Amino acid sequence: MNIVHGYTGLPATLPTAPTLALGNFDGVHLGHQAVIAAAREALPDAPLAVATFDPHPRAFFSPNAPAFLLTTLPEKLRKLTALGVETCYILPFDAALSQMSPDDFVRKVLVEGLGVGAVTVGGDFRFGAKRVGDTATLEKLGAASGFGVTALDTVADEEGALYSSSSARAALRDGKPQDAAAILGEPHRIRGIVEQGDQRGRTLSFPTANLALSGILAPKFGVYAVEAEILDGPHKGRVAGVANLGMRPTFEKTVPILEAHLFDFAGDLYGAEIAVSLVDYIREERKFDGLDALKAQITADSDRARATMLGTITPERP
Repeated sequence: MNIVHGYTGLPATLPTAPTLALGNFDGVHLGHQAVIAAAREALPDAPLAVATFDPHPRAFFSPNAPAFLLTTLPEKLRKLTALGVETCYILPFDAALSQMSPDDFVRKVLVEGLGVGAVTVGGDFRFGAKRVGDTATLEKLGAASGFGVTALDTVADEEGALYSSSSARAALRDGKPQDAAAILGEPHRIRGIVEQGDQRGRTLSFPTANLALSGILAPKFGVYAVEAEILDGPHKGRVAGVANLGMRPTFEKTVPILEAHLFDFAGDLYGAEIAVSLVDYIREERKFDGLDALKAQITADSDRARATMLGTITPERP
């Protein structure tokens, strides 16, 4: 997939007149996937492209608010690649872009910058300074500029629940990873570089791979059955495991972290990039009286997670 930062001075080698899916696409959930599929259908013979914003506009306007993103940019690009997107335009959401009028956005970004052949958005899409532009605005400006616009109705599951980034976030905050997976189309993944921790897990016979949660949503603290994908290095592949996500109250830590113990794995992962998928929520995080009690609970959690990952226990969706 072509990854293009910005909308000016683009390489002449890029595909021309793409059919473009436009939006934030945080999580690239099933609703987003429907928008991308509709973009493909709008011009089946045109190159398929996505334009997304970085940083997310919400993060730009409220930089000190709690982290809310479901996907880092590398994870977003991974999912877009899997959907067959040929080009992803990463539009820098800065002061200049935030202050553009809808007319200027269409002219400068979509027409002069990306040279779109057609644009598809979700039905709730808003754009332009103070979000004054809506899908009707985009359709009017598109017609005047020579490209068609498809505004896709909101997409819901069989029970009528809408697929949305906010509903996926709510499910994760409630400790319901199966519900989040049903929205996202796959288990929620936390991706990062393995950091060196306190190495207490080794003394308990449960070494862990530690990931920071900086910049992304913190799901409900607790213990999860997980699957880790090791993305680089000599141990590339997938390994089931159990993970604690939270503050580690037994050791009185103040920064949340994901600590994943991988079953039957003995390799060195420091500095490796991994992605940990949350499969099942086992229990809430809690403080233990001592290391013996903690080790006994980790053993029980590991047995439960191993059984879940082997399919002998079916995760329940509350």
